[in-house]
Amino acid sequence: MKKSLLIATATLLAQSRWTAKALRESLRSKVIEVCDAKIAQKGDKVGLSFYAFFKNKNDDPDLLMEAATWWISTHKLDHFEKAQRIKAMVLAGK
Repeated sequence: MKKSLLIATATLLAQSRWTAKALRESLRSKVIEVCDAKIAQKGDKVGLSFYAFFKNKNDDPDLLMEAATWWISTHKLDHFEKAQRIKAMVLAGK
């Protein structure tokens, strides 16, 4: 199910108006906050997906698509990546 959701998101991105760009500051802060919390809770090897940065409610579709674009289109990341890696990328301004 998760792989099909990732494929569907990638398809939407390819057909959408969203383009690759740097993450807005509020999203960068949220990514670092969530990565820190997951690492503290489950250890250095914990993985996560871009969905971890959002509630189960789609209350900001533009922000979700921004994160998906950054994750899928810009960086070609797998569905699950190590939180340490994602945090390092964001801190490096990627």
